Amino acid sequence: VFQRMLTSECYFTNGTEKVRFVMRHIYNRQTDAMFDSDVGHYVGFTPYGERNAKRWNSDPAKLEYRRARVDRFCRHNYEVARSFIVERR
Repeated sequence: VFQRMLTSECYFTNGTEKVRFVMRHIYNRQTDAMFDSDVGHYVGFTPYGERNAKRWNSDPAKLEYRRARVDRFCRHNYEVARSFIVERR
């Protein structure tokens, strides 16, 4: 059995003052490649992930799309999830 997975995560510091978007490409519990909005490009961790990261980083439109996910995905959904992630006690 093989497993291919893609995860997207948002990290919030002090509300929406500092927001970080991380997207991981995972194959059989090992991260192949990762996009981190703080770094601003893809990083590969396996030979397959390095090839894909190089290909994805060569496309400026794809990189700009991923960088914009901080606003479109994370900040946009912050108010919806705020009661679960901030006001939970």
